[in-house]
Amino acid sequence: HVQLVESGGGSVQAGGSLRLSCVVSGYTGRWPCMSWFRQAPGKEREGVATFYTGGRSTYYADSVKGRFTISQDNAKSTLYLQIDSLRPEDTAVYFCAAPTSDTYCVPAFEEALYAYWGQGTQVTVS
Repeated sequence: HVQLVESGGGSVQAGGSLRLSCVVSGYTGRWPCMSWFRQAPGKEREGVATFYTGGRSTYYADSVKGRFTISQDNAKSTLYLQIDSLRPEDTAVYFCAAPTSDTYCVPAFEEALYAYWGQGTQVTVS
């Protein structure tokens, strides 16, 4: 079965950087897109970045533009999220997500489009 496993989270000081990874297993196809979401304590989950596989284009939430970079390595079946200039408000559990094989991520952060989710990785910024 399909599994998405995130890693790379941790506790960092404001201004620091982290690189999150999401390794996919159990899936031999190619999703048209994948995304990163996050959920801060006491808040709803929100989308932060989407990678569109076909055109290798990206989409970001306004709150993270210029600081977050999403990328994908197909050979390693891995989705990445490079997070720079971390702020305390970036503290959250970060999740990667993928849609069904024939679903395009438009709008990018519509959670109902996503069929597969990882368990999340904690990022804490102080």
